[in-house]
Amino acid sequence: MQLLKKEKNRLVKHYGEWAIITGASSGIGLELAIQLADAGFNLLINSRSLEKLKAVEKDLKSKHAIEIKIVDGDVSESTGIDKIIQAAQGLNIGLLITSAGYGTSGLFLDTSLHSEINMLRVNCEAVLSLTHYFSQKFKQQKRGGIIFLSSLVAFQGVPYSANYAATKAYIQSLSEALAIELKPFGIDVLAAAPGPVDSGFGQRANMKMGNALKPSELGVPILQALGRQTNVIPGLLSKILVYSLQTVPRWAKIRIMQKVMGGFTQHQRQ
Repeated sequence: MQLLKKEKNRLVKHYGEWAIITGASSGIGLELAIQLADAGFNLLINSRSLEKLKAVEKDLKSKHAIEIKIVDGDVSESTGIDKIIQAAQGLNIGLLITSAGYGTSGLFLDTSLHSEINMLRVNCEAVLSLTHYFSQKFKQQKRGGIIFLSSLVAFQGVPYSANYAATKAYIQSLSEALAIELKPFGIDVLAAAPGPVDSGFGQRANMKMGNALKPSELGVPILQALGRQTNVIPGLLSKILVYSLQTVPRWAKIRIMQKVMGGFTQHQRQ
């Protein structure tokens, strides 16, 4: 999927000329980098892997006449956040995409506390820090856009992925509130809540996900929604899952997600 020319022009007009993307070396973050580069954005891209970022830079620069700044750093650490903020100094940043994140799965009692706390830092604290800083910048320039990566698991408790789902509930709630708070300052906020995605996420979370969405299916609908909606459920599979659960009580959704996640993680109700 590719953006139409008029969509590219709209995005550049409202959110150019630079975009920041965390988690830009794979998955949805990489797909959004590809789409924005094609639209003519200059990019500040971040991930933990310098080698992967260099490969992304080389590929995008071979296809597009854009500038790219690389920031290799772990956003679970304050030094990683500071590196992004410092690299952005002097740049006309108009768009922030907080795509970095990961999940854990399995019984909560069996998980590593260190890993769970680190996930909170990546999925929540880093997003909070970057959003707070760049929201103030966007307010000063009276324009900007912020894209949060939520998830279908954000809308109810999810057994066998309890803490990850809780981190995404935080992101969803933060995004919905900021969409209203920041609108008067010319800042558009969007929460994208896809279903299972075929990326490195499943492997890191120790999950076996069937019928997963491809990142290439998600970038265009997410960018098309920015400035027009405050929430988007990208991908046909995501929409089917959401709409099929619309009339189901919350307690029942939790039970359904228990079975779904149990299948992904090889856990079943005892």
